[in-house]
Amino acid sequence: MTLFQKAAAPLRGEISVPGDKSVSHRAVMLGALAEGTTRITHFLKSADCLSTIDCFRKMGVSIRETSSEVLVEGRGLHGLKKPPALLDAGNSGTTVRLLSGILAGQSFPSVISGDASICTRPMQRIIDPLTAMNARVFSEEGTGTAPLRIYPSDLHAIAYQSPLSSAQVKSCILLAGLYADGMTSVTEPALSRDHTERMLRAFGAGVTTDGKTAYVSPVPALYAADVTVPGDISSAAYFIAAALLVPGSEILLKNVGVNPTRAGMIRVCRSMGADLTLMNQGMAGGEPVADLLVRSSSLHAAEISGDLIPTLIDELPVLAVLAAFAEGTTVIADAADLKAKESNRIDTVTKNLALMGASVQPTSDGMIIEGGKPLHGASLNSFHDHRIAMSFAVAALAADGTTSVADAECTGISYPSFYEDLKNMMRR
Repeated sequence: MTLFQKAAAPLRGEISVPGDKSVSHRAVMLGALAEGTTRITHFLKSADCLSTIDCFRKMGVSIRETSSEVLVEGRGLHGLKKPPALLDAGNSGTTVRLLSGILAGQSFPSVISGDASICTRPMQRIIDPLTAMNARVFSEEGTGTAPLRIYPSDLHAIAYQSPLSSAQVKSCILLAGLYADGMTSVTEPALSRDHTERMLRAFGAGVTTDGKTAYVSPVPALYAADVTVPGDISSAAYFIAAALLVPGSEILLKNVGVNPTRAGMIRVCRSMGADLTLMNQGMAGGEPVADLLVRSSSLHAAEISGDLIPTLIDELPVLAVLAAFAEGTTVIADAADLKAKESNRIDTVTKNLALMGASVQPTSDGMIIEGGKPLHGASLNSFHDHRIAMSFAVAALAADGTTSVADAECTGISYPSFYEDLKNMMRR
């Protein structure tokens, strides 16, 4: 149980948030499949990304970690070795889903699984398109969940119409497409984050995009690249929210990834009246980056739905916290995929907000939050979900009294130094 108090002083100063989790995963994966040595700087050394490293080490990939970079000695598209044991993805859904696409094209059988939470998360969403590609992928329990057992097969190219916008599903298919017999395409209802497409191009893959469709053609080889991982906007989101809510705050978040397919947090905050400015815009590792200047602001309600959702799905818990302090009624809709995260985030967010005194109603695909009502401290649960823990640490800064969060240390999944960084911002 970790205790949090209402902020006694404004947040001040500069911070560089950890590297983007999505980009870090993909850099290791493509580096492992490339020819040569891939150098990754600002890599996120969180539990999830370390699970990806561990899986590739088990398949014969030499990966060396130094204080400043991660060096991946690629084995080529067809150089991975049969792992001696089950591939353990820990709590990382990204590892399971993306790596399954790669494993489907290998010449050896494999089994990939994870912790208890991972074994409840839906994997049929990748089993179906991989099976359509002639992959032999099976849920061992027959429930559409991990563990997944994957056998060698000759993959066929497909044109897949995805029923949901999911970067993990899209990436799984594109990675399997590297091993298919022609051009593979994925079309989504709304464009999800495009880190895989950007990084595949950087490593020499034949990738093109047209609106909501991404195409990949097999190539003889991928080639190592130097990757600078931008700051993770999903991690920056908690500091954006904290600075907006705590009176008198002014902070600068350095070198944050602002990829348009990920930057919905910025768009929604601005629509709520946030004083948020992008400065020093540039590129890092093929990704757009900027410094974010954030000042405390009076917020009003917003509607968060439709094509916005894929661009901020991981930030919805902390946006719900902002909505609870904003004037008016905020509606979050079209976000049923919140139910399939580390926790059912529709339930966990609304339960915790209600315990703090917010007026909130869960719906089948989101929630309705009547903001502007003072919140108070309460005994909350993280439900072993890192984004719930961090979101309610932020909520506690603007609520009266003391808030306790059970299992708050689960933030190590994506942001091991979160609490230390938050304390430092309040000491300046």
